[in-house]
Amino acid sequence: MSNVVSALAGVSHAGFAKIEETGLNGMITVRGDLDSSEMAAAVKAATGASVPAIRKIAAGDKGRVAWMSPDELLVIVAYDDVADTMAALNDGLSGVHALVANVSDARAVFRISGDNTREVLAKVSPVDLSSEAFGAGDFRRSRIAQVAAAFWMNDDNSFEVVCFRSVAQYVFDVLRVSSDKGGEVGFFS
Repeated sequence: MSNVVSALAGVSHAGFAKIEETGLNGMITVRGDLDSSEMAAAVKAATGASVPAIRKIAAGDKGRVAWMSPDELLVIVAYDDVADTMAALNDGLSGVHALVANVSDARAVFRISGDNTREVLAKVSPVDLSSEAFGAGDFRRSRIAQVAAAFWMNDDNSFEVVCFRSVAQYVFDVLRVSSDKGGEVGFFS
């Protein structure tokens, strides 16, 4: 049996902000009626979180849930908990039109932390990242330079970025260059 490894083996870079791959993450796409009582109950039972509002991420005691589109959620759990979480979601959604799919191995996750974290993303993504427009718990599907990505802000003012595994090196390189010392713009200072 092969060993499961993250996209970039935990690579990191320390510039004016720190960029680091977070390793293996469990990720499950859930599609269905986000307003249904079945969806709310299944998500709560599987993660402890509520179905998030539009462009938000919610945290529970067993995982996080991000709003991806009007009929799609991204459930984020420990990598080793994916099978159990999928079983709980499938049980809770049995009898209703829904899809539960493991996308863990198709994704890479990076964390941006330290001073001026907003600046790193603002230089490479077309999203208003001012503190008035984007705060802890906010979530966006957008792009990082030329590729699709999603990101959210944590309570500690760090960001997490999710991209396809196939473009992980590109995203890391873009974030690394954006965070290089001497490249500070000072817009959000």
